[in-house]
Amino acid sequence: MTYARLKQNGGIFYAELKDGAYYSLSGDLFKNPQVAESQVQGAFELLAPVTPSKIIALGVNYSSHAAEMGEQIKPEPLLFMKPPSALLNPGGQIVIAHPENRTDYEAELAVVIGKECKNICAEDADEYIFGYTCANDVSDRVLQKHDGQWIRAKGFDTYCPMGPHIVTGLSPAALRVQSVLNGEVRQNSTTDKMITGVFAAVAFISNIMTLLPGDVIMTGTPEGIGPLQSGDEIEIRIEGVGSLINSVK
Repeated sequence: MTYARLKQNGGIFYAELKDGAYYSLSGDLFKNPQVAESQVQGAFELLAPVTPSKIIALGVNYSSHAAEMGEQIKPEPLLFMKPPSALLNPGGQIVIAHPENRTDYEAELAVVIGKECKNICAEDADEYIFGYTCANDVSDRVLQKHDGQWIRAKGFDTYCPMGPHIVTGLSPAALRVQSVLNGEVRQNSTTDKMITGVFAAVAFISNIMTLLPGDVIMTGTPEGIGPLQSGDEIEIRIEGVGSLINSVK
C-alpha cells in the first residue's frame, strides 16, 4: 500500500495512492483506516507524509560513508535527533541557513513506526514498522565539526525533506539508495551495506526510548555526499519507495 498526506482547501488528510489517483482515508492511518470510493478531485498540496513526535537518525551507518568523512565506526549505533520543525514537504525549498558553510545532501531510507514500540528485539521489529519513505538529512558540515554533537548542524528548518509517500509491505533489505544532484547521480548504494540494519536499529532505539506511531528513524547515508548550492535540484531515490525532489535556496 502507498499512502500520502495531502492538504486541500485548508484541510489536511491522508490518502491512499492507487493506479495514479489518490483516495482519501478516514480514521487512524495506523489502525485500519477506511478508504473512500471516489478519487480526490481538484488541486492539492503533497505534504511530508507524517507528523512525528521525534525523528531519530543513525550517523555513519555505512562504512563507505564513515571512510569519506574520516569517522571511526563505533561499536554501537551512533544516534542523533532532528526536530520535527526541520521537516520539509516534497517539492519544497531547502533554505541554506549559512550559505558560507558547506551544507550537504544525504540520501536516506526512513522508517515510519506503526505502533508503540518499547524494549523489543530485532526479530520482532518488523511488526512495529508501518512503512518506509525517502528522506534527505541536510547537514551543515562546518557546524557539525565545530559543535561535536550534530543537532544544530542538522536541525535547521527545511533540513529534513521527507516523502513523498509511505510504502508498506516492503522488505528493507538490499534496496537501492541514490541521490541525484541536478540530474547527475551522486550517491548509489544499497541498504544491505548498512552497518546496523533496519530491524536492529529499531530494536536498539526502542531500548532507549519509547517509539510512537508516526515516529521516524533515518537509517544513515552511503558514500557520495556533497554540497548544495542555491538553484540546485536534489532528488532522493529509493528503490520501491519513490523519489523525493526539492530545490535549494
